[in-house]
Parts: sequence; C-alpha cells; structure tokens
Amino acid sequence: MSAILEVESTLTDRYQTTVPETVRRALRLGKRDKIHYTIRPGGEVVLTRVGTADEDDPVLGQFLGFLAQDIANHPERLQVMDADLVQRLQSLVGGIELDLDAALSADDE
Repeated sequence: MSAILEVESTLTDRYQTTVPETVRRALRLGKRDKIHYTIRPGGEVVLTRVGTADEDDPVLGQFLGFLAQDIANHPERLQVMDADLVQRLQSLVGGIELDLDAALSADDE
C-alpha cells in the first residue's frame, strides 16, 4: 500500500501560493505547466497535471530528470564546451533541414 504524503502551503495576501516541491515532483510539474483542480462534493480538492496534446516521452522525461538531478547534485562536473567542439558539431549537422512533424517513411517505422 502506498504511503500518503501530506504537505502544506500558505496563501499570500493576493491568494497565491507556491506548489510544494513534493507535489511538483509527484505531478511532474515544470515551470508554466497547468494544474487542473477537481472539487469533490465533500470539499476535497484533487490536483492533477494538465496533459498536453503531445504527451511527453516518459523515457526522455526520466532521462532529463536524471540529468537535472545530477547537475543539481554535482554542479562541479559541468564543463564549458570549447569553440573547436562547437565548430566540429556545426560542421557535422550544419545545413541539415529537419521537419519534426513529417511522417516517417515505411523504412523508418
């Protein structure tokens, strides 16, 4: 059985609040994400994350979460990309046009 977590936040004079970190993590909320409120007859309010039309790739989301956590835990590991590497990358992909909305060919499916 899952443990129930309870957290609190405070309303400001302008009726605003910060969504607690545990809630943001549980709902996988990021900046500018939307929150949906369901108000039940007994006064209970349920918060859910509003999904986008193109739901995020769960694997990519987990990977990006891993990177964010690693950067937060070990900022000393960050390194500047030198100009030579940037030029090399641009030489490899420069001039390539890509339409992310185009359908894949049968060979790529």
